[in-house]
Amino acid sequence: MGFSCGIVGLPNVGKSTLFNCLSSARADAANYPFCTIEPNVGIVEVPDARLTALAGVVHPQRILPTTTRFVDIAGIVRGASKGEGLGNKFLAHIRDVDAICHVVRCFTDANVVHVDGAVNPVRDVGTIETELVLADLESVEKRLDRAVKMSKGTDPVEKKAAAFCAELRAHLDQGKPARSFPTPDDEDMKAVLAEMHLLTVKPTLFVANVDESGFDAATNPHLKALKELAASRGDEVLPLCAKIESEVAELPPAERADFLASLGMTSSGLDRLIQAGYRILGLASYLTAGEKEVRAWTITKGMKAPQAAGVIHSDFERGFIKAEVIWWEDFVALGGEARCREAGKLRLEGKDYLVRDGDVMHFKFNV
Repeated sequence: MGFSCGIVGLPNVGKSTLFNCLSSARADAANYPFCTIEPNVGIVEVPDARLTALAGVVHPQRILPTTTRFVDIAGIVRGASKGEGLGNKFLAHIRDVDAICHVVRCFTDANVVHVDGAVNPVRDVGTIETELVLADLESVEKRLDRAVKMSKGTDPVEKKAAAFCAELRAHLDQGKPARSFPTPDDEDMKAVLAEMHLLTVKPTLFVANVDESGFDAATNPHLKALKELAASRGDEVLPLCAKIESEVAELPPAERADFLASLGMTSSGLDRLIQAGYRILGLASYLTAGEKEVRAWTITKGMKAPQAAGVIHSDFERGFIKAEVIWWEDFVALGGEARCREAGKLRLEGKDYLVRDGDVMHFKFNV
């Protein structure tokens, strides 16, 4: 699994249309609020041309890309944290995702109803984030109450937790997301933060749903406003057109590249969305190549060889001895492991090796 991503936004911004493009699951996409009631879940293969290149050398029985899990959440409206619309029903569905994809409407269409009467990306972002912050505030206050009660005893962790939660509550009270709160150095407080499963602590990517001619912020004032807001906070905006993506999804795979090229695009919205998700989460992929399979494995950037081996199986990490490493381009150019070994392109790396995105690896272990 690459990562899991919760798709959130106001009703009628194109969330479910986007979801339908991203996965083989088909969510209802209708022009009224709360079309999506139960979450739709789709597992999407992560596009990786390196796998195809490696397969062309070793001719495996199968190719296994890593995958991304997308969860399409019911449209959130003002007052959701207090029970409006579907209330807190959506919260449980996004507490466990790795990142949030916040879809923001950046197109004008009189035939598509806006829940607040008019398109205003900055206001729309504020509506969603306010509800998420309020939900987090409730979680923090509950944890604070518990910490205060328990700190009356001799538990030193709860005494620290009370002070930590009080500071975090004050931060949220200002309408600021938890991800802008300083990350605690104390391991105990990191654990307290993690146990609350806060929504606004998750990395967030803004997806600007534009029309076919709305990709340029110079001519699309809605996109311009969203980009300015995101830039002021260090967040990323990915413009895409859900309508175009739906047309791409309906085409046979062999015809998609030509269709995108006719529109002046080199990659689909799916590719760009997943790449952005990897960026904001600090993820990478290493590869394995053999006769049985060519496969991608998702890791966190900066992960060392034993931990990367553990992604395959815990025994690999526990009994790690060494890793044989070949850069994927060398593997393809030279025609496989044996020729890379002869050319001196295969390296033996130990426990301190930092795995690179694109390394082809084979682990030696003993348990």
